Amino acid sequence: MDFLETITLTGQRQYVLAAIEHATRRVRILGTAAHPTTARVTQAIKNMTMDLEDAGTKTKFDIRDRDAKYPAVIDEILADAGIRTVLTGIRTPRTNSIMERWVQACRHELLDRTSIWNEHHLRHTLRQFELHHTLTGPNKR
Repeated sequence: MDFLETITLTGQRQYVLAAIEHATRRVRILGTAAHPTTARVTQAIKNMTMDLEDAGTKTKFDIRDRDAKYPAVIDEILADAGIRTVLTGIRTPRTNSIMERWVQACRHELLDRTSIWNEHHLRHTLRQFELHHTLTGPNKR
């Protein structure tokens, strides 16, 4: 799981919360926000755990960095779903290399090449990229 940020044409900074399943490389865009508040991030994590449960996916670990945008309550939500949080070391991107590689690809292939108008346009564009990545990912070739 990781946050990435981008800036729209209006100059507004947008934060994107995304997660990737290591085994299947399935990407989940959990949400976008100009200000990732505790309530929004918490709700995104709750939605993710419900989606995983509905899909019958058994997730054991959540690997993420120590970003201050993650509220402490999400560890409790994940623990209730049977998911243990593993925090990466400081300045060790290799610990979560699969997610970091996807963030790099998203920036290079999408965000650096597309003029994003606003949050709605960003969500639409990310949904298309998520679908493309899921259908043409390394396990689908």
